Amino acid sequence: MNTDEQFLARAVELARHGSASGAGGPFGAVIVRAGKVIAEGWNCVVASHDPTAHAEIAAIRQACAAMGNFHLSGCTLYTSSEPCPMCLSAAYWARIDRIVFANSRAEAAAIGFCDDELYSELNRHFSARSIVMEHHPLAGSLDPLTQWAADPGRTPY
Repeated sequence: MNTDEQFLARAVELARHGSASGAGGPFGAVIVRAGKVIAEGWNCVVASHDPTAHAEIAAIRQACAAMGNFHLSGCTLYTSSEPCPMCLSAAYWARIDRIVFANSRAEAAAIGFCDDELYSELNRHFSARSIVMEHHPLAGSLDPLTQWAADPGRTPY
């Protein structure tokens, strides 16, 4: 078994554990840097009553805390299934270098997880999405953005 397979096997083990415990769906994640596990997570949506409590999000939060940084450059995310749009976005925000997954989103869809619907929604203009979204420009609403951009002491991310 090569290194990728070992870390993927751990992600699958976490998926099995989380699901069997009733915490949430069958998803696990491991974040590795320089060959060492720095964080792990499993889906806890059901137990936490939190729709964002996905395995990848838990692992990213744990890894950021462990590294004392909101960027995870140099890290690989191993996950039992292809990340949903939220988790994929979080991986981009965290600047994760690489994602390795065991199960495709088609395999997850076969048991009822339809991430394709979300991927499709994100490609639509906000006015064409299934959740009503309305753009209401407001006087002064741009001020916080321009003030932050002008602050030389800001922490860009």
